[in-house]
Amino acid sequence: MDTVAPQPSSTSPAVCASLVGTPAAPLFVDVRKSEDFAASDYFIPGSIRWDYHANRPEPAEVKGATRAVAYCVKGMHVGITGADKLRALDRDARFLEGGLRQWMESGAPRVKKRPDLGVTGESISRWVTRARPKIDRVACPWLIRRFIDRRAEFFYVPTNEVFAFAKANNAIAYDIPGAPIEHAGPLCSFDNLLRAFELTSPALERVAAIVRGADTDALHLAPQSAGLLAVSLGFSKNFSDDHAMLAAMMPVYDALYRWVLDAVDATDEKHNWTPA
Repeated sequence: MDTVAPQPSSTSPAVCASLVGTPAAPLFVDVRKSEDFAASDYFIPGSIRWDYHANRPEPAEVKGATRAVAYCVKGMHVGITGADKLRALDRDARFLEGGLRQWMESGAPRVKKRPDLGVTGESISRWVTRARPKIDRVACPWLIRRFIDRRAEFFYVPTNEVFAFAKANNAIAYDIPGAPIEHAGPLCSFDNLLRAFELTSPALERVAAIVRGADTDALHLAPQSAGLLAVSLGFSKNFSDDHAMLAAMMPVYDALYRWVLDAVDATDEKHNWTPA
């Protein structure tokens, strides 16, 4: 007698949203039909596009993932089938209840497509800024890779070469006067990235205040700004290679975001010296 394979399990937007932007987040796989994907201006932060309807091979990120969540528009047949295909690849895959529609209705973070900034939800974006990054030029790549485009490429070049490099390499300049993403009044580039992609959440806004305080010498904005400034300057002294420093600093911002995200528990937690 033939047996029917069990349907993949579902997961709720509330459960997934609490993990977005953290190393514990599952790989979100956007499996919407091409016409539905094109008709929408948004996608879930950190997601990878896989148009399995066009018989395209799974992206490399899917092959390396252990946990995945497939989502479509409404969380029905398309998402369920996407999760089933991922499970056939030996992935721990689920489908998102209610799809992107319920995700957005719940107020969970979403990313606005910005083709003018190289972010379409499908192609890999490229970004370039001044060499020897300190705070904003590290915080922005962290934000982009954790929320906007996990595959984004970053380049650090001499200040006077930024715009020429951007033009020659189809990259977006940032954190330099005249760039699409730069400082504006009291706001730093990190703030303006959040606004450009309509990324809103209390946790990200709090991280933005810490980054702004450290980057603009406004240490009164957050008690943690002075610590972030000190750590950033220390990392800059310890690494002569900008990309190596970026890689080393990513866990620092991961930890900062995790601390901010757990606002009730983590930020109220006090460390006491209590030897056994």
